[in-house]
Amino acid sequence: MTSPDKGINVEEDIRNLVAEILEEESDTIQGDAQFVRDLGMDSMMALEILAGIEKKYRIAIPEDMLPKFTDLNTTIKLVKEFL
Repeated sequence: MTSPDKGINVEEDIRNLVAEILEEESDTIQGDAQFVRDLGMDSMMALEILAGIEKKYRIAIPEDMLPKFTDLNTTIKLVKEFL
């Protein structure tokens, strides 16, 4: 696994993770599309994304942060802060 600080592309990784969970093509997901309102994500999908991010980057994100992960751009920004 790649170290979180070497050669990673957080935006691409998270876009691909979200696309996989939503069963969509990654290039169809707009950065500012709201996960729930625009993409139809439910709470279980959101938890899957959170778990996938934690596993990929070996970080712990408090569950009370989950409501802040509202769209792709915000999620990428928050993950970068944790890294």
